[in-house]
Amino acid sequence: MSVYEKLKALNIELPAVAAPAAAYVMHAQTGNTVFISGHIAKKDGKVWVGKLGQNMETAEGKEAARLIAIDLMATLQDACGGDLTRVKRIVKLMSLVNSTPDYTEQHLVTNGASELIGEVFGEQGKHARSAFGVAQIPLGACVEIEMIAEIA
Repeated sequence: MSVYEKLKALNIELPAVAAPAAAYVMHAQTGNTVFISGHIAKKDGKVWVGKLGQNMETAEGKEAARLIAIDLMATLQDACGGDLTRVKRIVKLMSLVNSTPDYTEQHLVTNGASELIGEVFGEQGKHARSAFGVAQIPLGACVEIEMIAEIA
């Protein structure tokens, strides 16, 4: 099953690529490696504000990470000239989780993105990963994730 067939089966429609919110680009390429800038969680078109361990549960954070993965795939599609079949490998995700000092489930939050990417890309979606708890994320977002991919 192709990436697009998997997205359709999951009832996922990739959104338009967001514009940068500051002095950066949404993706940069060197050789066959594409670096996707950090994407923050959005809910109902607005920044999903929250802090894990304070006013958000792990399940909500995991859903936020899943939604970020959808936005990351849209940006990756843009980087691939509109063709996700050019993706050879999702190399790495780095996840920042806005959390209290005693919150320790950042890895479970990040699974929301990792699991979806694995489901959509199969073997090519198996990636290295880092998940960090941080004191704050721009605009108060609950999660921010960036991605590195190899393309053909």
